[in-house]
Amino acid sequence: MPNSVKATCLFCEIANRQVTARLVFEDEVSLAFLDHRPVFPGHCLLIPKAHFETLTDLPTNLIGPFFQSAQLLSRAVESAMEAHGTFVAMNNRVSQSVPHLHVHIVPRRRKDGLRGFFWPRYPYKSEEQANAVQSAISAAVSILQR
Repeated sequence: MPNSVKATCLFCEIANRQVTARLVFEDEVSLAFLDHRPVFPGHCLLIPKAHFETLTDLPTNLIGPFFQSAQLLSRAVESAMEAHGTFVAMNNRVSQSVPHLHVHIVPRRRKDGLRGFFWPRYPYKSEEQANAVQSAISAAVSILQR
């Protein structure tokens, strides 16, 4: 149901600050935070603040601003994590673990071991590591927004 906040939607709860997440970016339309089970450190999720289940539900007037944020975050993750590039992806319903539109932005390095779409997940080794990654990406976003 577009634009309605679902009581059981984890990402709506994060957007409404009912659930804590490691935020790295926020603007009027969207918000980004570290994935709690990253493929690699720096793996972020970008969501629209309003509830839209899939890309096809996102109103046309929000597509530009939302994907400008995806582009900015992709640059920031690459810079902050000293990555060779990023993998940017989304699922629509199938394999969508939270039914709220979200874009995965994953730092990539040559020969990083990823093949296909069957990826292992590695939690952060410590709170300190997660905090350092959060700070680095937030700082890179600030630099790139200037």
